[in-house]
Amino acid sequence: MFKRSLTAICLIAIALPGVVSAQDEDAMIDFIDGRYEETANMARAIWEFAEVGYQETESSGLLQQTLGGEGFAIEPGVAGIPTAFVASHGNGGPVIAILAEFDALPGINQDSIPDRLPIEGKTAGHACGHNLFGAGSVGAAIAIKHWLEETGTPGTVRLIGTPAEEGGSGKVYMVREGLFDDVDIAFHWHPGDRNSAAARTTLANRSAKFRFRGVSAHAAGAPEKARSALDGVEAFNHMVNLMREHVPQETRIHYVITAGGNAPNVVPDFAEAFYYVRHPEAVKVREIWERLEAAARGAAMGTGTEVDWEIIHGNHPLLVNETLAKMMDEKLRMIGGVSYNEFERTFAEQIHASLNDPSLPLGSQEEIQPYSVSLGYGSTDVGDVSIAVPTVGLSTATWVPGTSAHSWQSTAASGMTIGYKGAQVAAKTLTLAAIELFQNEDLRRRAKAEFDERRGGDFQYEALLGNRPPPLDYRN
Repeated sequence: MFKRSLTAICLIAIALPGVVSAQDEDAMIDFIDGRYEETANMARAIWEFAEVGYQETESSGLLQQTLGGEGFAIEPGVAGIPTAFVASHGNGGPVIAILAEFDALPGINQDSIPDRLPIEGKTAGHACGHNLFGAGSVGAAIAIKHWLEETGTPGTVRLIGTPAEEGGSGKVYMVREGLFDDVDIAFHWHPGDRNSAAARTTLANRSAKFRFRGVSAHAAGAPEKARSALDGVEAFNHMVNLMREHVPQETRIHYVITAGGNAPNVVPDFAEAFYYVRHPEAVKVREIWERLEAAARGAAMGTGTEVDWEIIHGNHPLLVNETLAKMMDEKLRMIGGVSYNEFERTFAEQIHASLNDPSLPLGSQEEIQPYSVSLGYGSTDVGDVSIAVPTVGLSTATWVPGTSAHSWQSTAASGMTIGYKGAQVAAKTLTLAAIELFQNEDLRRRAKAEFDERRGGDFQYEALLGNRPPPLDYRN
């Protein structure tokens, strides 16, 4: 009698809007745990591929193959990007989209061991953990699809494969193409050194390659006949460095010289600098950018060279949605953090000892950080998604506490079990959040109302990268 009553209560809970069955949640956690090996193998494979932005052929293919095998309908090559795709399952609304990144970073690689050891012949690595991002998001999408089928709940889960987050703004082109127009809620997550669902915004960001062209000649025999493109770059860099004193406090400007000649005795007729400008407000990025362009023109004029530039990427700041963030924080606390076994503990101790003034102690990977609203100084193309549709995310401890992104230490952890366990925490949290939102119409309504209020009624979307096509060769 008691068992039948308990079953009836659970069934009623499933049917009632805004009521989430603990039985459902436990079943989905067990389902994700049961797929640990599949998720770990996928994460490791993408880690080994280590493909940079817009060149993630094998990584994207593996994610599509996995989802297709689970019954998702796959639309490849969306938004004019060969490695972008949309995988969908379900009918009608609500539509919940899960973002999946999978690009690696150039210029860094590392074996999955706790000592500095680059892998010979590799030119890129998953120093930002996007191999985990892709695998964990796919794990969540499969679990949600399973739950929709088992419960008969109306709705659609959509895994959106988004290439080239690292400086390529893949998601911006997908937003611009209208791929989020029918989405009700978008999820994202990111590997990190802690577990947090805090409402953290980001900086708007624009980048460009500034290309100076001059006249080459023998640097000793005929210097008067030459006009150095490198002089143009150096004059440009000097003016921008002077400008740093006279920009808003929150501004970030950084650059590299990607070309500057090959031999000291040949005056270079071509040189290139790759620049980023960041600020919490997109309008300020645009204002500072005008000064950057003026400096480039001045540098060319002063050195007798010519200059042009190509906008490579541009991202809006992430639009916070506290209604969704507080819900995600609740689900993350239900899941808990990451526990190490003896091997992982030894690995973590060695990594932690190699860090420069780590901000978190060992053991904090088991904790959930306090909820807060804050400004993050990174940038992401998730920002453009967040001003197209209500968006929420989280970070999990896929790296040893205190580890910085874009480091050999983050690359190492992203390729072993510490990273895989963090991806599982993310998959479980996203799944519980989706179950909540599919059943809780009031929560969806409140999230949309907050989104509309924060974005503003007169908002008009304009991509910071303009109307250019995807820069498929920007990593070449």
